Amino acid sequence: MSKFFTATKIFDNVTQILGLGGEQCYLIEGGEKALLIDGLTGIGSLKAFVRELTDLPVELVLTHGHVDHAGAAFEYGACWVHPADIGQIYNGGDPDRRYNFVLGNRRGAAFQPKKDDVIPLCNVRTKPVYDGHVFDLGGVQIETIAVPGHTEGTLVFLDRARRVIYSGDACNPNTLLALDGSTTIETYKQSLLHFMEFFDAFDVLYGGHGPHAVPKRIIEEAIELCDEIMAGTDDQYPMEFIGRPFLYARGFTGDFKTRDGRLANIAYKKETIFNK
Repeated sequence: MSKFFTATKIFDNVTQILGLGGEQCYLIEGGEKALLIDGLTGIGSLKAFVRELTDLPVELVLTHGHVDHAGAAFEYGACWVHPADIGQIYNGGDPDRRYNFVLGNRRGAAFQPKKDDVIPLCNVRTKPVYDGHVFDLGGVQIETIAVPGHTEGTLVFLDRARRVIYSGDACNPNTLLALDGSTTIETYKQSLLHFMEFFDAFDVLYGGHGPHAVPKRIIEEAIELCDEIMAGTDDQYPMEFIGRPFLYARGFTGDFKTRDGRLANIAYKKETIFNK
C-alpha cells in the first residue's frame, strides 16, 4: 500500500491511479509494453508505484504539460508530449509549486507529504507526439487526437477496443481556458469539431480529475457553449478559481454543477474569445 497513490482497476488492462491532489493518470498494459497517460504532480515515486503494477516496459505520454499532469516526467527523464506544451512542463515544474498544488487540493487526506517527497526538477528528453499517432502496445492500440484548448498542445487518447477516451483536462465540467498557453474559444470550438469526428468510436471519457467516466455528450454540449460564448448569450457567470477571475458559460448550483443540469462548462475571459 502506498501513502501517495491509490490504484483502481477500471478495465482488464487499465488501472486508474489517484494522486494526493486529486489528480489522476492511467496505466494501460498491452502484450509487449505499457503506456502511462499523464504523470501526476511528481510527489512520491510514481515510477516505483507503477513498477509494482506491471513488469512491462513503460512509456510516459502527457495529455498536456501542466503541473498536475507532468510531474513524473522528472522521474522517468523522458516523455511523449506535443511540442507546443514542452514549455509548460518546465514552467510548472518548480518543486514548491507542485508541493503547494497538492497541499491546496488534498481534500482531507490524512497523509501530509513533505517537501523532500517532491521529485526534483531535471532536464527531460521530450519525444514529439501529434494528432494521428498510434501507440502499439502489443495487441492494444491507443490513438492520439489533438484537442487544443486548455493548452495549445492538449491531446486525448482513444482506445477503440474498450470504447473509451482518456481526456486529461480537454473537456470536462470545469474546462479552463484563458490560462497561460490556452487557446481562444474560437479555436477550441474547431478542436471539439475535430474531436467529434471520432464520436462513434467511444462512449465515455475518463479525465484527469474526478474518478468517474463522463458521457460523451459533454463534447456536444461544450460546442454549444462555445457558440453561446461567441454570440454573447451565455450566462457570463463571474467566479474566481485557482486564484484567477473567470467568466463561466453556465452558472452553478454548487460543486461545479450547472444550473441547467448540463455536464459541460467552460471558464474563459472576454479578451480570449476570438482569434486575432
